[in-house]
Amino acid sequence: MLKLIGVSKTFNPGTINAKTVLDKLSLHVKKGDFITVIGANGAGKSTMFNAISGSFYADEGRIILDGRDITLQPEHKRAKVIGRLFQDPMRGSAPGMSIEENMALAAGKGGWLSSVSKADKEEYRERLALLGMGLEDRMKHPVGLLSGGQRQALTLLMATYNPPKVLLLDEHTAALDPATAEKVLTLTEKIVAEGNLTCLMVTHNMQSALEQGTRTLMMNEGRIIFDVEGEERSKLTVEDLLEKFREEAGKKLDNDRMLLSK
Repeated sequence: MLKLIGVSKTFNPGTINAKTVLDKLSLHVKKGDFITVIGANGAGKSTMFNAISGSFYADEGRIILDGRDITLQPEHKRAKVIGRLFQDPMRGSAPGMSIEENMALAAGKGGWLSSVSKADKEEYRERLALLGMGLEDRMKHPVGLLSGGQRQALTLLMATYNPPKVLLLDEHTAALDPATAEKVLTLTEKIVAEGNLTCLMVTHNMQSALEQGTRTLMMNEGRIIFDVEGEERSKLTVEDLLEKFREEAGKKLDNDRMLLSK
């Protein structure tokens, strides 16, 4: 479904600041996979997402989506089939536009209410009601007035309004308080399951990495060092993940945020 074949990327090549962020990375994502991605800061998690979404072109390797080579396809074209949420709730929606206008934007109406029918507005209302946050009664309100959790939930709804071939969630709950993060994660699981979406989710919470989704990847220095799913994954503990990191990376995981979120 999605294949990364020997993808590499080095920033500032040929200088003293040269840094290889992806190192011949290969990955095969099957249709319907819900993959959690873990690793220390700088492991290449977000960089992998940037390569998939087209934020930059890889130095070498290929990226194949549904049998089509998108390695050199520009980001705006990939955005039509690749949905993405970021850690910052302020990204992914237009703060100066109303909830209704943002929904119209997600639906492909260009954000212009003049092109939105009464039936369209009713559909927006029905979809917003599924979030359980009362946003269906605030459709005229500017998105910039929403809380972080409300805005992230709206962005999730927008990113999946027209189901993408791949959904990338880049620590999309990290900036939220624990209770709100739990609500957004539950909503995420519901939307992914009901839409049978193919999803990759970066998380620093190692317990969540084992409980959410169907498969877990561990990254280090721009490479995937551990890939587990099925029965083997269901038997793993956080301590097992820490030991696996030590075995594969040749060092202990030194990341306070990840260790504190066990």
